[in-house]
Parts: sequence; structure tokens; C-alpha cells
Amino acid sequence: MSVNKVILLGNVGKDPEVRYLDSGIAVASFPLATSDRAYTLVNGTQVPERTEWHNLVLWRGLAETAEKYVHKGDKLYIEGKIRTRSYDDQAGVKRYVTEIFVDNMEMLTPKGTSTGTFAPNQPASSAAPQSQPIVEPARDDNSADDLPF
Repeated sequence: MSVNKVILLGNVGKDPEVRYLDSGIAVASFPLATSDRAYTLVNGTQVPERTEWHNLVLWRGLAETAEKYVHKGDKLYIEGKIRTRSYDDQAGVKRYVTEIFVDNMEMLTPKGTSTGTFAPNQPASSAAPQSQPIVEPARDDNSADDLPF
């Protein structure tokens, strides 16, 4: 038995590039960054933050969803499989590419806070909705007609 399962939680590096095959199937690709925090060892050695970049490939409905809703800077939860392919570059040198073929994607960036949705000259405070305290009017609790169901 073998398992090829990848789980990533990271930030989108650039807007998805979507192309459509002759058969009409959508294919999206974009990078996802995951980072390990910086820390200090007991002996005082500083270990810097390390960012790893992952090449994501999405097919069909997931690709179409990414095209509409995923933007650079968004936080995503990804489940998929690792696939490695090779090709010969223009100089004839064999190159290898490792990609994550996505099976499941959850968008974790709250709606309206994506970096791709802000207007450039709009203050950030007006782009995100402000939470206001809810004040309910006083009412007579003896009335059975006000039941919400």
C-alpha cells in the first residue's frame, strides 16, 4: 500500500493562470507559499524564516473557481497529490518540475479582504465592513405573535 497525500496551508503567490484545453476543460496553475517561522536555538543560534514555494495545478471546476475567486495574497487550505514531470529545455537539458495536483481547496481569506479586491485609492477601513453593536428596540414580551418561527 502507498499514500500520496499533501496538505498545505499557505498564501497565494500570484493570480491563477487559467487555460482551457481544446475539449473545454479548465486548467489553473499558481504558486502557493508556506513558511516556517524564524526561531532561536538554545545556544543562541538564529534560524531565519524559511519559505517554500509549491506549484499548484487545478483542473475542471476547481480551476474555474480559482479563476473567479482566488487572488494573490489569499490564504488557502489545499489537499492534493505530488506529481513530478520532466521536460527538455531549449538547450536540451532535462528539467524536472514538482507540482501539487489539487483535489480539494478551501478559501480561508474572508470575503472582501482579498488583496486583489481593494481599490488602489480607497482607505482600508472603508473596504472592510465595520462591526457595529446591534441595538434591538424594546418590545413587549407578552406578545406571542412576535415569534420568529
